[in-house]
Amino acid sequence: RCAHYYQFRDNRRSQKNAVPESFLFQTTIDVDDKEYVDKAIEKARELNCSDTIWNGALLHLEYSARKKLHIDIRMPVGMTIEETQRAHCEALGVPYDESCITPERMLFITDKASEIYRSPHWDEALPQEELKRRRQAYLDRGLTIDGRAGKVNSLQFTVNSNSNDNVQNNRLSGSNGNPAVSHGSAIQPAQPGNSHGADAGNLGSAGGYQIPDGLPTSGTASEKSLIAFDLFTESAGLKNVNIDTEGSRHSSLLAIMSAGASRVMSEEELRRVVAVKMPSFAQERDCQQLIHDFYEKYGDNTKPFSRDVIRINAQAETQANQLRIKNEELRIQGASAGNQTVQSSNLNVQSSEDDYPAPPEMPKKLPKLVELLVSQTPDIYKPAVAHAIFPPLATHLCRTYFNYIDNVEHEATLMCCLLAGTGAGKNCVQMPINLIMEDIRKRDKDNLKREKEWKDEVTRKGANKDKRKRPENLVIQEIDADMTNPAFVMRTAEAQEHFLYTALNEIDQFDNLRGIGNQQFRIMCLAFDPGNQYGQTRVGTQSVTERVTIRFNWNASTTINKGIRYFSKVLTDGPISRINFCTIPEREIGAEMPVYGTYDDTFRENLKPYIEHLNMASGTINCPEAFALAQKLKEENADFARMSQDRVYENLSFRANVIAYLKACVLYVANGCQWESEIEEFVRWSEQYDLYCKMRFFRDAIVKSEQEGVKSSKRGPSNMLQLLPNEFSYQQAEQLRSDLGLDTKGTRRMIATWVFRKYIVKVEAGEQGVHAGNDKADNSHCNYNYGNYSFYRKLCFLKKESK
Repeated sequence: RCAHYYQFRDNRRSQKNAVPESFLFQTTIDVDDKEYVDKAIEKARELNCSDTIWNGALLHLEYSARKKLHIDIRMPVGMTIEETQRAHCEALGVPYDESCITPERMLFITDKASEIYRSPHWDEALPQEELKRRRQAYLDRGLTIDGRAGKVNSLQFTVNSNSNDNVQNNRLSGSNGNPAVSHGSAIQPAQPGNSHGADAGNLGSAGGYQIPDGLPTSGTASEKSLIAFDLFTESAGLKNVNIDTEGSRHSSLLAIMSAGASRVMSEEELRRVVAVKMPSFAQERDCQQLIHDFYEKYGDNTKPFSRDVIRINAQAETQANQLRIKNEELRIQGASAGNQTVQSSNLNVQSSEDDYPAPPEMPKKLPKLVELLVSQTPDIYKPAVAHAIFPPLATHLCRTYFNYIDNVEHEATLMCCLLAGTGAGKNCVQMPINLIMEDIRKRDKDNLKREKEWKDEVTRKGANKDKRKRPENLVIQEIDADMTNPAFVMRTAEAQEHFLYTALNEIDQFDNLRGIGNQQFRIMCLAFDPGNQYGQTRVGTQSVTERVTIRFNWNASTTINKGIRYFSKVLTDGPISRINFCTIPEREIGAEMPVYGTYDDTFRENLKPYIEHLNMASGTINCPEAFALAQKLKEENADFARMSQDRVYENLSFRANVIAYLKACVLYVANGCQWESEIEEFVRWSEQYDLYCKMRFFRDAIVKSEQEGVKSSKRGPSNMLQLLPNEFSYQQAEQLRSDLGLDTKGTRRMIATWVFRKYIVKVEAGEQGVHAGNDKADNSHCNYNYGNYSFYRKLCFLKKESK
């Protein structure tokens, strides 16, 4: 692509052949030194949000073919290519490259995975009014309409990158000729395409964020956001309370955001809502600082939503839809009264968001094996398939062991349950599973034939003493869904330490294994545990009497409600934490049908080497990269558990980490014991996705089961240290635990853990603005009263103080 022009005369790319009217009024900064790349990305985003001439100028960020950096920006009005390049490089703090200013300059386009950010205005045609204004600015300087010809006196056009002069004139205009971003607006920082507004707060460097003087003037708060704000206000216990009252409005807004308002709307949208709901407070700088600080500290869209947030989001969407339908009906009635004809197509009411928040987004770059197995799957089904492939892959391993970080030896015991709505497309996992299991099914077919011949022979001979014994080496790995418990034990005994496997269309098909006392759940638990023992003892000579180690991988699918009911009696008994759960997002009503690719012979040939590697593996296999990743993920989970004090999350994360580690090991072996850099990102996402599903579908029921008679708080995990002020008392921490529905007896242990982990430090009363008995200290951030006991200062997750 050409950075500056889109048309050249005579099909020849040169300066003299460039068509002035095709000038794009944009240029590309080339950061050719790797040590500046990360800094330049961060600074470009910061400048894009600043009150300078670079506000809204960022159009595109991408890695070059050599993993350097291309930054495409809209040129400020009146500035030439060279002036823009010099000024922007100076603002970025990177060296200026003279080779980047030639008008005919060409750039190689890199792949989609190399794209970091794309503005909606990237490569769009400027409106005629905007083109006329920009060309006139060049003509006024004695230049051509594309900013060339004639030497410009450097004193004639002074550039100050840190000035906000003429910011309004240099903003990019929208398609209607009006400025796309108005002066003083809270600008959404440039982000990757898969980011959310909640992540925007951490893009600026220290001191780099400029709090706008007023709220955004462009756009109004949506009906759904206004309704959601009222619902979160009620959830925070502030129903029928005047939240805009001086003295309590800071803590009221903090409580509403903590209840979940910040999870379902962007920072800019919340500012618009606050302008309506808290008009007096919205005009104060303290309000702007509070909102920005909250999003900067808590803006993490990778953590699971609590059931309350899911419920309120769905309720707000429903009420907003009902309001839109009612307004549409009123509009139609009014139109009918005026003898106007209204077509039924005007009643096209459609939800703009799903009723349930989406799970963590799947990485763009995947391990080769995963990439192959999802390559023919529609995008909406790829996350489900990416989880479902592991039980059949692991079934190919035999006598293969992996040492986990606790020094316990595990086999690849993987079970996957897909929970999705009716008609969601749960059968999407079937074809990849069929292709993975092809070689095992071929061998099973031969052994099933041998077994049938033996049974027929025994039947013919009746009581004849010369009946042949049961054939040896009768390894049959894939079992039937309707198999009884004795048959399961027999198949396990004959498998010679191979894994058994089954794929169930419905989870309740497991009930055939229940035997006496819900044995199917016991089998699920034992199948995950190393060195387990299971079997049955019978008196009859023809009965099955065996003690075996269960090696049983499986896939199952069911609807969400049915799955929740099926596990409702064993919520705290172990099956849920041992199973890998996944889901399929609900599609819009009337959405296009997903179309699958073709699983041809080429697909089979590409899959074959991976299957052979799994079949050939044996013994204890050490994968240092998987081991290190498991330790890293364990620490990340532990840190979040300490901050959230969510016991359910912590308990579920233990085995979720084992599952993730085993997935990494399976990918490592399938790849010929070669590690891929993509495995780490994929496995981290896989574990987050698994925990997301478990928290979403089972958390509240687990809490209720563990605390019978105690009402569940129905909250998602939250970082308690972030909710406390920078300096706090023991009583404040105790009160916060109480407000969050946690046992206050655990306060002392929690504080001790935080001190030991160096999250906080104990301070003397009276030090750094904390005075024993001073109830006014830092009350702008928290409405918990100080006591005459111990005081602490945070060493991390600090709040920014309003000046």
